[in-house]
Amino acid sequence: MSYYQHESAIVDEGAQIGQDSRVWHFVHVCAGARIGQGVSLGQNVFVGNKVVIGDRCKVQNNVSVYDNVTLEEGVFCGPSMVFTNVYNPRSLIERKDEYRNTLVKKGATLGANCTIVCGVTIGQYAFVGAGAVVNRDVPDYALMVGVPARQIGWMSEFGEQLDLPVQGQGQVQCQHTNAQYVLKGKQLHKQEA
Repeated sequence: MSYYQHESAIVDEGAQIGQDSRVWHFVHVCAGARIGQGVSLGQNVFVGNKVVIGDRCKVQNNVSVYDNVTLEEGVFCGPSMVFTNVYNPRSLIERKDEYRNTLVKKGATLGANCTIVCGVTIGQYAFVGAGAVVNRDVPDYALMVGVPARQIGWMSEFGEQLDLPVQGQGQVQCQHTNAQYVLKGKQLHKQEA
């Protein structure tokens, strides 16, 4: 086994877990899950059958990653944050054929106790604040807060808020990495050197 598994964790036969990943206390990984390298699954995490978790993701304690959720490389899922996969669930009505896909792109951060309503795409390096409820797509680098979540700014790949308006024109340099970010309208792009 090329990854660490705590003795209390359950990894169903058939699950794929990459090298140097860590599966901590009371985790359950279902048989169809595909988990990359260097991933950390914190205490009491559940990973469904139709889930893909990319390399170097961190899924903190008490997070359930349900079917039809895909996390690209380097996604951070804060403690007790929530994914859904059915938009309008009812106990008395079977809706497993109505699962909606949720995609969280590279480097995004999902803060503690936030909720990601199924069917949305979270852009790369976006930052969802603690307790926010996301019910629509989130642009790359966007800083989202509130219920329902609204954009209040932009975040660098380093994870610091950028001094730019939510929309318009502008350019700023990250003080930590010297990377340049250019705002055009409602989209922010990292300028390649």
